[in-house]
Amino acid sequence: MNSEEENLETYYLIWLDNSTANIQKKQHTQAELRSSIYYLKIFSDEEQCENYIQSLSNDDRIILIINTQLGKRFIPRIHQLPQITSIYVFCVDKSKYQAWANQYKK
Repeated sequence: MNSEEENLETYYLIWLDNSTANIQKKQHTQAELRSSIYYLKIFSDEEQCENYIQSLSNDDRIILIINTQLGKRFIPRIHQLPQITSIYVFCVDKSKYQAWANQYKK
């Protein structure tokens, strides 16, 4: 990680999303998040995101934001990693994915 990307906060906020839908809304939400947590790392590629997460120390703390399409494949692979403290899945129909999401504690 170069000095320009150094995280000086306690948590890493990572957003994984490859969807092109609602781009303006996502950009607005990302700007809002940056007003609270400056360090927001955005990925559109699962492998790059997973490699980045695994490159961090086990002592680092990650909050992951992901869409349901990627979440169904990605969350089972990274859920057990000690760096992951919370996972937020955004979707249009929460009730449709509630049973799936309940199988994961984070």
